Amino acid sequence: MPHPQLKAVLRGLAARSEATGFRALMSLPEPVKRRIAGKPVILDGQVLDTETQFMLRLQELLREPGAETLPIHQGRAAILRQAMLAGGRQPVGEVRELVVPGADGPLPARLYVPRSQASTTAGASSPLLFFVHGGGLMYGDLDSHDAACRFLTERADVRVLAVDYRLAPEHKFPAAVEDCWTAYQWVAENADHLGVDPERIAVGGDSAGGYLSAVVALKAAEAGVPCAYQLLIYPVTNMAEKSGSRRTFGQGFFLTSEFTDLAEEMYFIDEADKRDPLASVAFTEKIPENLAPAYVATAGFDPLRDEGEAWARRLADDGVDVTLRRFPGLIHGFLNVVGVGRSQRAAVAEIAAQLKGALHPSR
Repeated sequence: MPHPQLKAVLRGLAARSEATGFRALMSLPEPVKRRIAGKPVILDGQVLDTETQFMLRLQELLREPGAETLPIHQGRAAILRQAMLAGGRQPVGEVRELVVPGADGPLPARLYVPRSQASTTAGASSPLLFFVHGGGLMYGDLDSHDAACRFLTERADVRVLAVDYRLAPEHKFPAAVEDCWTAYQWVAENADHLGVDPERIAVGGDSAGGYLSAVVALKAAEAGVPCAYQLLIYPVTNMAEKSGSRRTFGQGFFLTSEFTDLAEEMYFIDEADKRDPLASVAFTEKIPENLAPAYVATAGFDPLRDEGEAWARRLADDGVDVTLRRFPGLIHGFLNVVGVGRSQRAAVAEIAAQLKGALHPSR
């Protein structure tokens, strides 16, 4: 076997071994996890989920570096590796690789079809979630959120179209916004081609993807483009001001202050742009009257918790139909943990059920 092929095989075996070992660790009995995790963590009136604390302890014991401590290309590889370990291989009816228009050229995209629809006729129409991945606007891609998209597809029984927008630092603000808005408009205009009901298209994403989804929903309402629902999972909503939760949970709970600082440094050229509503929806002057209903999920031990909840309250005060759900014992990033453990997977299942109820109202 040629040397490069041998190296690839060995890397594959190592990855499978690591995944097997991680699954085994996450399957340990709860009392064992508690002993390894240490004393319960109680902060801001909340108790950190045992399983989550155990994962953080494993990260510490294994000296797993934070992505923000690595060069950008290595950080991207680390994020992908971590997501694939935590996400596992989730079954789904069908996956199609697509190319959709972006603001500055074509973008890779991926369409997920649930098993219930994989054999339906070409004329059938389904709800669709336009999904925007997180990663601090500098990490993440279609593969880093593949497991989460598969899980949402099957549990919510909707098609999911994920888009791979341009990342910083190669592409600064507002490149990501422009890509997501251009791609979303294309999806709305080509609903029939995608087998999608144009009146049941939602937009959603996690973290930075939640921010971009919130912007897309606002722009859709302003432009009269159909948008039935917005699914905002621990979204970034205010990059100009530091909330209390950013200060309280900025160390020790996966998402660090160093990560968010680096993300903003990579994304912006001008500090003043942080107050642009296209960067921080918290500075939106007027909420459109026809803005889509929103589901906002936050995590109790997440630095982004307070700003996500403040945005939910702002929408509700302006007459938007909003459901706010805090998962008090969880941390940032739980959307990607659907392949191991119970508590984080259960939270994502609850989010999927909300999406299903919104896009399948007759069920």
